[in-house]
Amino acid sequence: MLKVENLESGYGLVQVLWGASLEVKKGSITALLGPNGAGKTTLLRTILGTVKPLRGRVDYEDREVTHLPPHEKVREGMVLVPEGRHLFVNMTVQENLIMGAYHKEALRFREESLAVVYSLFPLLKERGKQRAGTLSGGEQQMLTIARGLMSKPKLMMLDEPSQGLAPKLVREVFTAIEKMRQEASLTIALVEQSVEYALGICDYAYIIHEGRVKAGGTPAEVKDSEVRKAYLGI
Repeated sequence: MLKVENLESGYGLVQVLWGASLEVKKGSITALLGPNGAGKTTLLRTILGTVKPLRGRVDYEDREVTHLPPHEKVREGMVLVPEGRHLFVNMTVQENLIMGAYHKEALRFREESLAVVYSLFPLLKERGKQRAGTLSGGEQQMLTIARGLMSKPKLMMLDEPSQGLAPKLVREVFTAIEKMRQEASLTIALVEQSVEYALGICDYAYIIHEGRVKAGGTPAEVKDSEVRKAYLGI
């Protein structure tokens, strides 16, 4: 579904990505692992186009989309759920969800998407009239992910969904991600610091270090590899 070849990008005079290449297969969960500052978030932003690529190529559903504007990529079914939640805390849960269905195609199917979200996250239906700012950390993260679903994505890119959560809540979030893949027919690219949780649900993982993809393999291969010890420190 997604193929990235020799992608390079950065911020101003600072280059962050140096020839990153990877593939995300349709229907899979692909984890992007690595230490802080490795370039994982920049990679997701460059794929979506909020950071402009310097060189390289991004193919999505068998066509090149390298320089397609972000809003057009979203319309084509690509969404990035950034780290840090970014909820409208004074708006209700349902109002936050509706804000996710902002492009024309998603608006047409807003009620259908809400039904899907509520079936995947029944707690959000219970909390529908509650202000988002009153939710727990785990509930807010669920809402952030669910809001991304409202744009009717085919490919969802999740940036650090477990950030700042207690271990019990991390498990709940990862259970929800797995359920989403199965029940909403999603392809997922996952940037995550909780390596063991990510390897527990992904089909394939890449290790990113200093802006380069250093290794890739199945969870079992990554767990056993010397590369993992070298670049993840575990």
